[in-house]
Amino acid sequence: MPRYALLVEYHGDPFAGWQRQSDQPSAQGAIEAALAKLEPREHTIAAAGRTDAGVHATGQVAHCDMEREWDPFRLSEALNFHLKPAPVAILNCALVADDWHARFDAVERRYLFRLMSRRAPLTSEAGQMWRVNHPLDADAMQAGADQLIGNHDFTTFRSSICQAKSPVKTLDELRVEVVPRTHGTEYRFHVRARSFLHNQVRSFVGTLERVGAGAWTPDEVGAALAAKDRSACGPVCPPHGLYLAGVKYPKDPFA
Repeated sequence: MPRYALLVEYHGDPFAGWQRQSDQPSAQGAIEAALAKLEPREHTIAAAGRTDAGVHATGQVAHCDMEREWDPFRLSEALNFHLKPAPVAILNCALVADDWHARFDAVERRYLFRLMSRRAPLTSEAGQMWRVNHPLDADAMQAGADQLIGNHDFTTFRSSICQAKSPVKTLDELRVEVVPRTHGTEYRFHVRARSFLHNQVRSFVGTLERVGAGAWTPDEVGAALAAKDRSACGPVCPPHGLYLAGVKYPKDPFA
């Protein structure tokens, strides 16, 4: 059975997350339903990462197995037709080796979190970023973020329901970008690692927002990390500012 890599974009608002649910809509379920329109049978696809309810993706990668060989462009076009009106799009499609795996072959995942500081509520971008109504100190947030870079036990920043075998991960990048906006300031948190714990990025951002607001010092981030205690974490921020932005492989399947 030919295997295809899919580059996927979706808006997380209407979904209970990436993973298929028996009684709730999911991004995985929407794609599998579209595949069943092309080849009527049960389809099971695998993805590089399982995003939570409300989390978006601009660079999710999945793979599917088809019974017949499809031209990759025609497969992506057909899927996009049958995905309507769900907010899911196949950005690219490529034929890959039969043993290629979207999850297990990935060597890096990149996330983006968007945080807006402004007094007025969000309208056109509601659901696409987290808004706070107070100013933030980007330099202080970066100083706190710098203490998280490297190989650490991230128990403090790990959900209590996380199923990962170990809390030890290597964080390669946590960079705060300042984007001036007409009526406020957007802060973009660029996060990069081979793999992540459940709620790790949202725990980072929620804690760093407290640093930016002046409620925490940057050094308290390092102390929270060293505590290896979930109760030492700052608040977990909402999901709607988080995006799975990209997945890296030893060889780019879409090149």
